[in-house]
Formats: sequence, structure tokens, C-alpha cells
Amino acid sequence: MSSNEFRVPDVARDRLPALLCAMPKAELHMHIEGSLEPELIFSLAQRNGLDLPYASVEELRRAYAFADLQSFLDIYYAGAAVLIHEQDFYDMALAYLARAATENVTHAELFFDPQTHTARGVAMQTVVNGLHRACVDAQRQLGMTASLIMCFVRHLPEKDAFETLEQAMPFLDKIIGVGLDSGEVGNPPENFARVFARCRELGLHLVAHAGEEGPPAYIWSALDVLKVERIDHGVQAAKDSSLMQRLVKDKMPLTVCPLSNLKLCVFPSLAAHNLKTLLDAGIVATVNSDDPAYFGGYLNENFTQTFAATGLTSQHAYTLARNSFEASFVDAAAKHGYVDRLNDYFETFS
Repeated sequence: MSSNEFRVPDVARDRLPALLCAMPKAELHMHIEGSLEPELIFSLAQRNGLDLPYASVEELRRAYAFADLQSFLDIYYAGAAVLIHEQDFYDMALAYLARAATENVTHAELFFDPQTHTARGVAMQTVVNGLHRACVDAQRQLGMTASLIMCFVRHLPEKDAFETLEQAMPFLDKIIGVGLDSGEVGNPPENFARVFARCRELGLHLVAHAGEEGPPAYIWSALDVLKVERIDHGVQAAKDSSLMQRLVKDKMPLTVCPLSNLKLCVFPSLAAHNLKTLLDAGIVATVNSDDPAYFGGYLNENFTQTFAATGLTSQHAYTLARNSFEASFVDAAAKHGYVDRLNDYFETFS
């Protein structure tokens, strides 16, 4: 059944927040290091005997004012420095997954940046095992599924990405795919053509950040050179009508992150965000939280604030939730089960 064939009930605007928060959904664009809340940063720093350049949780939270992507990345990498032991990575991931479960996220695909940690002397095994153990425990403890996507940081050369892939080889059974993140401008996707080709040979799913701050040309490159299966962000596609037609024709998912876009000044306001334009054009867009500890909201906040600002409807809500399952990397049977659950929710919402 297509989303057009499912009859979505009209929901009054004052009841939309309840629908958005309670509907089952998947999150496909979430950097697990970006879920480090200031309280957990301080807790892990104390546990690991580390000094932080901030006197208190409140002072650190006040530093979360960013002019652009790079100003965010500077503090993001500083926060990640508290992650040293396998238990640290486990605690961070399980904290996010427990929060996501309360927001009715039934499946999550978590980005992680191993280069951020291996550069500090933390072993790949430590990173992957801690995160994977949390994903396994989430299914047992929280009733949700989760998997890992390893990202290469694009401000470092491709040879470093190859070294990271080599370090990850013993753990590929715990990783479903690879991505490309970090500072976008000046670091086009084609710089990583060879390592992505190798990952494709290894049977890994491929995604890449493109078209957040970078131009539509980066999205074309991610599609045609890297041959990705999803575009992370992709909001700049609206500036290129041929690209929009391509995305619609190929049913290429975009993992859009509204509050992140607002926080990093990609759009001047949520009311100016182009999510409705993308959806109404037929783009397979999804809503995600990106780095929720830093950008002012987890998944439900992204939904409720964006809907309030842009006039999106219950039909858009259903489409976004369904897109999140259809665009995920779970198998066909699991997708079918998730969509059935979503349909049941909408049929019984009152």
C-alpha cells in the first residue's frame, strides 16, 4: 500500500502535537556523539579523571550558541574527548536510545565518528563494542531496534578514511553502513570516491551528508560518484529543479534535520524551512534530530516545532513517519511490520 492509498484522518492543529509525539517512527540521522548532554559529559569527565574547560553544566550549555557548522564542530569534538572506555560509549548510546524509546522511536540508525576517538588513542574495538552492546540491549530492554553507521570525517584525507575502514574490518558484522560527515564546505563528496567504492564492494550501505551548507552539486556528486542510498540533509536540493526531479524519480530519501538547520543558520527561522516544499514535491523526506544535545531538541521536538512553524498537516506526519521506515536499512519484513504498526496508530488515533 502506498502512502497515497492509506486514508489519513484530518487532525485539528491543537491535537497535532499529541499525534506527532505518540506516532511510531524511525530516526535515520543522529550522531551518537551529538547526544552527549552536558550532565553526562561532566559525569564521564569525573569518572575518567578529566578536567573540562567549563566550570559547570550551565556554563557548558551556554556555549551551545553556534554561528555555523564549524563553530558547532569545535565544541562537539571537545565534548567527545570524555569518551575513553567501552562503558562510556555504551552509557552514551543507551542514554540516547532510552530517550528515543520514550518518544516512540521504534528503530534508530546511529552515526558514529571513529576518527574522533582513534585520533585520541581509543581503539576501534572499544568504540564499536560499546555502541553495539547498547544497540543489542535496547531491543531487550526498550523494545526498539538500533544499528550503527560508521562515518568518515571529510575534513581529513581519504587515506585516513581507508585506515579507519581497515581498523573496522574485524567489526563489520556490527556495522550496517558508512557515511560522510563533518565540515561540508570545501570538502566535496568526490574526494572519497575510492573508499566508498571499496565499502560498496564489502556490502555496506552508503549514505553521505550533502547539501546542508554545501551546494546542490555536492548532492549530485554523492549520488553519481559515491552512489549513496540516502542523502543526509539535502535541503539545498530545492535550488536545482533538475536535481529535485532526479530525487523524486529515484525515490532518494533525504534525512532532514530542521532544528539543526535552524541552529546552524541554514534557514533564518523554522517558518522559512523548506521541508513542506520538499514533501509536496514528492521527495522522500524524513525528520531527524542530528545532534540533539547541541541543537535544542530530540526527535519529537523537531516534529512539533517544525509543524507548528510551517503548517504541516496530519497527512505530512503520516508521510514523514512512513518515509522513515521505508528509507531505513531494515529488511522488507521488518519494514512491513513497522508500517502496519504506523497504520494501526493512525486508524485508532482519537
